[in-house]
Amino acid sequence: MSIEKQVLKIAKDSKAASKELSNLPSKKKNDVLRKMSNELLNHAQLLKQENEKDMENAKEKGLSDAFIDRLTLGDSTVQAMAEGLRDVAALPDPVGEVTRMWRRPNNLLVGKVRIPLGVIGIIYESRPNVTADAAGLCLKSGNAVILRGGSEAINSNLAIANILQDVIQKEGIPKEAIQVIPITDRAAVNEMLKLEDYIDVIIPRGGEDLIRFVVQNSRIPVIKHYKGVCHIFVDESADFNMAEDIVINAKVQRPGVCNALETLLVHKDIVPDFLPSMIQKLQGRGVEIRGCPRVLQTVPSVKQANEEDWYKEYLDLILSVKVVDGLDEAISHITRYGSLHTEAIVTSNYGNSQRFLKEVNSSVVLVNASTRFNDGNQLGLGAEIGISTTKLHAFGPMGLEELTTCKFIVYGNGQIRS
Repeated sequence: MSIEKQVLKIAKDSKAASKELSNLPSKKKNDVLRKMSNELLNHAQLLKQENEKDMENAKEKGLSDAFIDRLTLGDSTVQAMAEGLRDVAALPDPVGEVTRMWRRPNNLLVGKVRIPLGVIGIIYESRPNVTADAAGLCLKSGNAVILRGGSEAINSNLAIANILQDVIQKEGIPKEAIQVIPITDRAAVNEMLKLEDYIDVIIPRGGEDLIRFVVQNSRIPVIKHYKGVCHIFVDESADFNMAEDIVINAKVQRPGVCNALETLLVHKDIVPDFLPSMIQKLQGRGVEIRGCPRVLQTVPSVKQANEEDWYKEYLDLILSVKVVDGLDEAISHITRYGSLHTEAIVTSNYGNSQRFLKEVNSSVVLVNASTRFNDGNQLGLGAEIGISTTKLHAFGPMGLEELTTCKFIVYGNGQIRS
């Protein structure tokens, strides 16, 4: 069977399965999610063995440490996947929720009720945990899911999907509700992006090149973010110890993820007392600093940043640092160079915190907390299917509600339109 026919069959089967999923009762979905969680833990050794095949291939190809970090399925990752499914099971089911009701002058009762999107296509790189997270969120929200992971994680993704499919099939749910495209040829992605009659939305997760490719070639609506150029502004009223802890966590904990800090903005009035110590601590953790001319005046040993650096998502232990005159310049810098992903302010000034929250329009804006909290699980969504910076139809981490839409329902008693 050709790639075109294989992908078309997967999409048609998903469409058929989505109709059955949309009517599953909440209790059934929650029971299945908990069983899926248990089976992932029961098969942890198998998952790690399959993942090891992917790891060996990645190392042979000379892929970066950050890439391999995202690819790794260790005990903690398997545990997190299992816990994520249980968390999703514990959340309220959005499907069938009536969000509004109102009565018209002609006595029609009009309402809006949440329904699944239908079939969701996920195109992603390296992270095998996305397979479980996406499958769980889609099942709970009544959507079928087609997963097309990168070739570098094919063994891991298929192993996870097979476990989840076994569970749902035993529970009387079509296994086609969760499918992984087993074709590593990129032509499979091209075919998938043509199938607007069967797939309702595409969500790409990965590097900017992948996401732009999907956007440019898809006939299906795409929910996306291109990159995470995340900022922290340390204002003149900040607690220095708090600021240091937040900055180090945001940059160093996992530099290869989209919510890691990429640019630090520092108020000019605290430069002498704060900046040298902050840079020293970052360098002590292996971070390369690229600073503006005002940074170099205080710490001459750092590398000078160029215009391109302010736009960069490094995904590495590299940090751009800029001294700004105040909140206005910080917000202006974020507006010009940011990617609508995640921004934070460290401050003890309530007025400044409220201005920052109001005027910075990224998907998550934080006060006195690390950018690393822009994550569905951390924000109480159970898990996330991705982070959107598109504003339509979702903005920020996408959980269960973001995987539904609303239809209008109308109750009448014989009204006709004049």
